[in-house]
Amino acid sequence: MGNKAKLTDWIMEIIESETEGNGTFIDIFSGTSIVAKSAMEKYKTVILNDILYSNNVTYQAFYGTLKWNSNKLVELANEYNTLNSKSIRENYFSKNFGGKFYEKEVSKQIGYIRQDIEKKKKNNDLNSREYAILLTSLIYTIDKLANTVGHFDAYIKKPITKRPLNFKLIQTSDFKGAKIYQEDANELVRNIKGDIAYIDPPYNSRQYSRFYHIYENLIQWKKPKLYGVALKPEPENMSKYCTVQAKDTFKDLVENLDVKYLAVSYNNTYKSKSKSSKNKITLEEITEILNNVGETKTFEQSHTYFNTGKTDFNDHKEFLFLTKKYDK
Repeated sequence: MGNKAKLTDWIMEIIESETEGNGTFIDIFSGTSIVAKSAMEKYKTVILNDILYSNNVTYQAFYGTLKWNSNKLVELANEYNTLNSKSIRENYFSKNFGGKFYEKEVSKQIGYIRQDIEKKKKNNDLNSREYAILLTSLIYTIDKLANTVGHFDAYIKKPITKRPLNFKLIQTSDFKGAKIYQEDANELVRNIKGDIAYIDPPYNSRQYSRFYHIYENLIQWKKPKLYGVALKPEPENMSKYCTVQAKDTFKDLVENLDVKYLAVSYNNTYKSKSKSSKNKITLEEITEILNNVGETKTFEQSHTYFNTGKTDFNDHKEFLFLTKKYDK
C-alpha cells in the first residue's frame, strides 16, 4: 500500500527538470524507500524517515555504513535453510500466526529464526548492521509466503499451500550519504534542512502500523498480547495524517520544512466509495496549502491504485505538486 515503484521514474524526472541543487534530498515519509533510493543517484545526502520499526530496520540494513561480515551471514542463511520444522517447538510466532497468516510448519521456522537472531545479537555475535540485514532478509523472505492479499488486516480463510522457506540475504547498497531517522515527521522537520523534500504521507484512514502489524511485531519482538481476528497488538505509531487532523498537520509540515523545494505526491482516492480509502485532505486543500508557501506547479499521471477488490476507482490519477518555496 502506497508503494511508488511504478511512479518513481516519473517523479524523479519532474524533480530533476524543475529544481536545482544536488546537496540534500529529504524523504520524510520514506516507506519502502524506493524514491529515496532513486534520489541517491543524484544527491550527496539523502535523509530517510519513517515511524515504522520495520521500515527503519530496512534502512539500517540497506543504507547503513557499519561494516558487516558477509561470510558469517551466508553461513547463517544456509543454516536457516536446512532447518527441519518437525524438530522445532511451537513458539510465539507459530502459536499466533500459524495456520492463519502463514502455513503452520513455516511459521515455526519463522519464530525460531527470529529468536535465534535475537539471541545472537544479545550474545554480541552480530553487530547492529548484521542484525538489521538478517531481520530485513527475514521480512523479504516471508513476504512471499504470507497468506494475505498484500497486507495483514486479514488472512485468506482457505487451506494454505505449503511452500519452503527459502531464506535469502538482501543485497545492500554502497551509498554512504544516508541519514536515517525514526521520528514523527512534523517534529523532525524542525531539526533538519535540505534542498528538496519529497512528501508522501498516508492520506486516508488506513494506518500503516495496523496494516503491517506482523512485521512491526516481528521486528520489535516484544511478544505482546494480540487481539481480534487479525491478531493485532495494542495500537501504536498512529499517524495524524489518517485522522481529521490531517489538513492542519500537513500545513504545519510544509510551513516548517527548511528547503528550497517541496515535491508532494497525492492520489485522487477521496472520491472512493470505501470510507477507509476516502482521503482526509482534498485536492483543493492540498493546492491551497502549497500555494500559500510557494509557487506551485501540478503534474498528473494515470495510475493503478492498491485495491483489495472492495473499491471501484474510475480514472484514478497520481498527482505530483512541485513547489518552489517563497524566501522567508
